Amino acid sequence: MSKPTPISGFPEWTTSQRMIEQFVLDRIRHTFELYGFAPLETRSVEPLDQLLRKGETSKEVYLLRRLQADADGPAGDDALGLHFDLTVPFARYVLENAGKLQFPFRRYQIQKVWRGERPQEGRYREFLQADIDIVDRDTLPAHYEAEMPLVIGDALRSLPIPPVLIQVNNRKICEGFYRGIGLTDPEAALRAVDKLDKIGPAKVADLLAETAGASAAQADACLALAGISAPDASFADAVHALGVRDPLLDEGVAELVAVVETAAAHAPGLCVADLRIARGLDYYTGTVYETQLVGYERFGSICSGGRYDNLASAGSVSYPGVGISIGVTRLLGLLFGAEALSISRSVPTCVLVAVAAEEERAASNAVAEALRSRGVPTEVSPSAAKFGKQIRYAERRGIPYVWFPGGEGHQVKDIRSGEQVDALADRWSPPPADLTPVIG
Repeated sequence: MSKPTPISGFPEWTTSQRMIEQFVLDRIRHTFELYGFAPLETRSVEPLDQLLRKGETSKEVYLLRRLQADADGPAGDDALGLHFDLTVPFARYVLENAGKLQFPFRRYQIQKVWRGERPQEGRYREFLQADIDIVDRDTLPAHYEAEMPLVIGDALRSLPIPPVLIQVNNRKICEGFYRGIGLTDPEAALRAVDKLDKIGPAKVADLLAETAGASAAQADACLALAGISAPDASFADAVHALGVRDPLLDEGVAELVAVVETAAAHAPGLCVADLRIARGLDYYTGTVYETQLVGYERFGSICSGGRYDNLASAGSVSYPGVGISIGVTRLLGLLFGAEALSISRSVPTCVLVAVAAEEERAASNAVAEALRSRGVPTEVSPSAAKFGKQIRYAERRGIPYVWFPGGEGHQVKDIRSGEQVDALADRWSPPPADLTPVIG
């Protein structure tokens, strides 16, 4: 077999990186559960027509062929695609199980998703997301939109990563403003403004004219709104100073004020109102969120989401919700690339039990079992080589302690300091800092 060629966009972490990832996931999961979110996992595939209903990302859906031998590919009911986010399958799950759920329904979901976009640093075709959503029947109080940044702020602050800044806006502000200045296609205007960071104001103005029918004055007004940013509720004064009046605009400003003030009371500096944040997906209707990792802003958001009112409905019953998603693979990929995350050892093992001779391996196994029963990660030496070689084996793997069984007594050695002491397997414990690998 020839040497395999890597497939771009499908990351495979080293074992050290995978341990860091699991640490991150455990911290995120713990925070989500502290806020009362219950775990959920949905299937990886959805009917293609369902995936193609919402959002520009539908152009990046991976198709799934039912059988390798099916040369004609999927068709009709067999047309399936891998989900490109976790919100669309969650909405489908709510519709299918509404009679069994207690509302408001709070869930978290940590799964892989797939998008057929061009791979680059921090962007992948297969990646892990950690989502939270709150959905209710018919109405969803706006205070849930103010809760989202609190959860995410606590989750990300629990990790050994740079600080984050959550940028918030409200689609009602944008849509109400665009209507107030006479634009008849606010969704097209939103999609144009969402490209501001990528193509700049001059090209956004051209795009507003081309796709939303904006005049030069209307395009200037849209860019003036997008230029408003404040770490507190003063953004509302700047919006009102533009002189545009619309009921939807006023509603959005009031909701965004509540989000910013709630976040400031919980963690000053966590949120900033930034009215250029639009989020390109079509299903958002209220507050939207994007999150910058300080020092890595050029790579874009590592956590985003928003309020949606129309994604899930059955007849006259609707299920509005609000959700936000941490791009776990994106976040870790950026930090791994910058060598900004490390781990104290490349294996979970804390103790290597030496083997004096192969006929005495059972005694070494008994020591390992006693240590494991007390929660100490332990492995037994692979061979009964000279003790010096067994110690070097532990050093290469970063294992801090080597245990030497003996007929008259046992000893354990800290191979970093050289200190060696008598020990009993049913009593000895390493310092807490050595028990498991430390993330830094």
